Amino acid sequence: MQFLDQLGYGGNILAAALILLAALILWLILRLLINRMVRRVQNGYDMFKKPHFRWAQPVLRTLDHNRRSQRAETIGALLRSTAAVTIAIIALMTAIEQLGVNIGPILASVGIVGIAIGFGAREVIRDAFLGFFITIEDQYGIGDVIEVGDTVGVVQSVGLRITRMVDENGAIWYIRNGDIMKVGNRSQGNYVPPATDDEKAEQANEQ
Repeated sequence: MQFLDQLGYGGNILAAALILLAALILWLILRLLINRMVRRVQNGYDMFKKPHFRWAQPVLRTLDHNRRSQRAETIGALLRSTAAVTIAIIALMTAIEQLGVNIGPILASVGIVGIAIGFGAREVIRDAFLGFFITIEDQYGIGDVIEVGDTVGVVQSVGLRITRMVDENGAIWYIRNGDIMKVGNRSQGNYVPPATDDEKAEQANEQ
């Protein structure tokens, strides 16, 4: 950009603006691609059944539309957030450097702040990571009857941080994904509910 150097400090400002504009265009392109991928997953396109998309196959099991849509949106939201933060940080640091500002102290400060935020938000980050793996591995989804601790209910939604379920009494339970150490999915496998007292008495009479 030699022609910008001839403009002096105005050229630096213009270069910084061009960097930010390029970052915005890149973000829009990535967002378009991610949204397109999410729509394809929601529609169950055959493209995602190819070997190089094997990582996505757990999401593409035979599920109802709402469940598959929510899983695709969860993964898409995580990808969009990661892309946005990465592009924004790189673009801002590059633009500031173009303006002649020494970004060394800024990077050091950001590192310290990042460590502090990391300690304060470690539970939130842990919930998000576990929610992501719950989604990818298809441990449970909308409509499944699951058992978490001493609570049994039907899953209403699965997010990156919170799983929402309703028990047989109608109470809504909000469970942090980071708190789920063990979960039983009664909708998968061959779960047989225990016999009631009346059924046990009837079986005893038959014997």
